[in-house]
Amino acid sequence: MNLNEFTPTQPVILGFDPGKDKCGLAVMGLDRKLHYHQVVPSTEAIATIETLRQKFPISLMVMGDQTTAKVWKQQLQQQLSDPLNIMLVDERYTSLEARDRYWQMFPPKGITKLLPQGMRTPPRPIDDIVAILLIERYLSRLTESEK
Repeated sequence: MNLNEFTPTQPVILGFDPGKDKCGLAVMGLDRKLHYHQVVPSTEAIATIETLRQKFPISLMVMGDQTTAKVWKQQLQQQLSDPLNIMLVDERYTSLEARDRYWQMFPPKGITKLLPQGMRTPPRPIDDIVAILLIERYLSRLTESEK
């Protein structure tokens, strides 16, 4: 079985980091297995979410609670063909965390390795990694409340 073509049967969570120009998307299972992550132009975000919902059994969307959250939440509820439950999560410091996570996921090569991590800038937008962190924060909150 090709792992890239594996479609989870358990419900998964869609992470969404909305922005004015670009949005981060991620799909993660309750087991914290990452199935998808990508940065898309804001104009394509809703269409991409619809496509992801056809491919994955998405049970919930987790979205950051800052700047554009209210506007995006309203837009999603109006434009998605099928309503989706949307949970807002505290997104403070996720951009900083996402930089560190980027280098864990994609270790630096060549001369970049010699730079201290705080001085390295990821070579691409990391909004998708922010979306991953939002899902992880949501799942951590769930497991803490069960204790």
